[in-house]
Amino acid sequence: MLTGLNSLTTLPMVLHLTAGKIHRNRSSSLSFTHILHSRYRTKQDLADYSAHPDHLSVVRTSVLPICDDLLAVDWVAENLDGPTGVKPGSAIRVQLIKLKEGVEEEKKGEVVEMIGRLKGRISGIEQSSVGVNFSPARAKGFEVCSIGVFGGVSDLDSHDADSDPSNEKHKVRDSVDSLAIVDYVVPSPSSQSASL
Repeated sequence: MLTGLNSLTTLPMVLHLTAGKIHRNRSSSLSFTHILHSRYRTKQDLADYSAHPDHLSVVRTSVLPICDDLLAVDWVAENLDGPTGVKPGSAIRVQLIKLKEGVEEEKKGEVVEMIGRLKGRISGIEQSSVGVNFSPARAKGFEVCSIGVFGGVSDLDSHDADSDPSNEKHKVRDSVDSLAIVDYVVPSPSSQSASL
């Protein structure tokens, strides 16, 4: 499965793609074991990737036969800073937020803004992006998504040790139903093939 997914980096619309085992799942509500992280220039490029015969073949032959469950979130990374790709050895933290039923668009915007402001306060973070998921059918109710890319696991662990519980998250807590956090380490190309 991982070999097939990682082979899709050759498709012309893919800016970045990596797939591998989750390093740490911090969410008891999700039991996922693997992650695919990919980036595209436009929503149309993502749609073209999703419909591409090579992608469909990998999904049909290697993913669906062995996966119990799938979750996918997609958002426009207008605020992505840093390079488009993510270097091997980087530690990625993905946060998925499910808002309470009936939360107004204004409150959703406040959640996105709050997460966006955190980047400047987090040491060791190299890239960050936050947005509203535009693929709700595949997202199990998660609406707000963010990704933070750290230099490595030690930078991510240092961030966790330095986290200040009194930060501004309390301002949006009443809008949040649940939060899922997953950490992933981008494997080197040689370890992706060697681990299979």
